[in-house]
Amino acid sequence: MERMNDRAGSPAQPSDLIDLTELVQAYYALVPDVSISEQRVVFGTSGYRGSSFDTAFNEVHIAAITQAIVEYRASQGIAEPLFIGRDTHGLSQPAETTALEVLAANDVHALKGEFDDFVPTPTLSHTIITYNAAGHGESCRRHHHHSEPQPTA
Repeated sequence: MERMNDRAGSPAQPSDLIDLTELVQAYYALVPDVSISEQRVVFGTSGYRGSSFDTAFNEVHIAAITQAIVEYRASQGIAEPLFIGRDTHGLSQPAETTALEVLAANDVHALKGEFDDFVPTPTLSHTIITYNAAGHGESCRRHHHHSEPQPTA
């Protein structure tokens, strides 16, 4: 059985904290080297994780992942909007900005939370289900055109 850390449940200490400004600066400044396996994109059961400090989660990664999504959607004839949300991680907002820039450059209609804030996964899932239940997704896929959705969340 795994032993619980002695500090579990206690407040974070100053040595535990990171400088968010430095984290975001590293996101934009450091460029991953594909020959170094630790700097490549790795998806796990919880999605894509990493830190900009060790060049494992950077603007180049998010731009490449988003471009791959754009190309996949195009190859499948998917024209309905892409729903995007962010979480509470320190790099979520810069990553969202990068993704939205790539989507806009490719003329992909993207919808995000109306309050420019964190979007819990259940809220995002409910919005997509509601949108699809209204029949928007099928009409876009069949006819390969953009529809103008009405935000549902």
